[in-house]
Amino acid sequence: MSINSQNVLDYPNKNTIFMVWNFKEGIDIKEAFKNLCALISNLNNSALTRFPDAKASVVLGIGFEAWHLLELPTPVPKEFETFTPIAGSKHTAVATRGDLHLHIRSDAYSFCIDTAAAISDTLKDAAIAIQEVHGFRYWDSRSILGFVDGTENPHGEDRTYFGIIGDEDLNYKGGSYLFVQKYLHDLQAWKALPVSEQEKVIGRSKTGDIEMPDAVKPSNAHSALANVGDDFKIVRDNMPFGNVASNEMGTYFIAYASSFNTVKKMLTNMFVGVPEGNYDRILDFSTPQTGTLFFVPTFEMLDSFAG
Repeated sequence: MSINSQNVLDYPNKNTIFMVWNFKEGIDIKEAFKNLCALISNLNNSALTRFPDAKASVVLGIGFEAWHLLELPTPVPKEFETFTPIAGSKHTAVATRGDLHLHIRSDAYSFCIDTAAAISDTLKDAAIAIQEVHGFRYWDSRSILGFVDGTENPHGEDRTYFGIIGDEDLNYKGGSYLFVQKYLHDLQAWKALPVSEQEKVIGRSKTGDIEMPDAVKPSNAHSALANVGDDFKIVRDNMPFGNVASNEMGTYFIAYASSFNTVKKMLTNMFVGVPEGNYDRILDFSTPQTGTLFFVPTFEMLDSFAG
């Protein structure tokens, strides 16, 4: 029997809405969750029919605490856990609660808005939206810092291998681990750096997106520490977001992975450093506000959850 994964392998779209919801206490949440699971399948099927060229989809992730509150199947996925902070000498990858994560994307912004509204109508009595981030494509897939984001993403068959759980966890084959962080950037301090210094922070050229040779690249460059080897990759779907007037500009980091251990290794390299203390220099300009692990079930699992 074929396994239908949610759309975790697609490439970033022009428009994205990220939503994080937490269940309310003291009320029945199971009926709303069942309705949500049915809605997610419906929205994706409708998008394929109505907007075949808009790359429209919505992906549902479920948090560790919510998985148990909803009494979903046990044992849980092998690497599913509550994310705990990763603290370095100067910077910390914070941990925040999230029960449900919605990743809505489409080249047509109207789809994102209507989909977010339908989800909100379904969840409003059972949960509270604690994050709603509207992402946008910035030039040629650049972060708001001005550098191309996601160059190290896998492609082709590698994208499936690194983004989707395989035979290593047969009960959850076709699912995916989803980790997100909302970063705010100190753009004033960043823009004060000469471009040549910015390039040393990232480890790539700003205009051409060419990686520095290892002999030249600083050991604390972002590309040196966030890249943990060709055998350990993730599927990034990062998007910039922001409010220009308030200078609250940032990056919503989102990683789909067949192994959460890969994500933890990356974060440890960045925040603790290699060697310890040699942390990722990008963190001097980028502060994580959130950090949550979710699990993305297959459509077959969503159908079973919906009853």
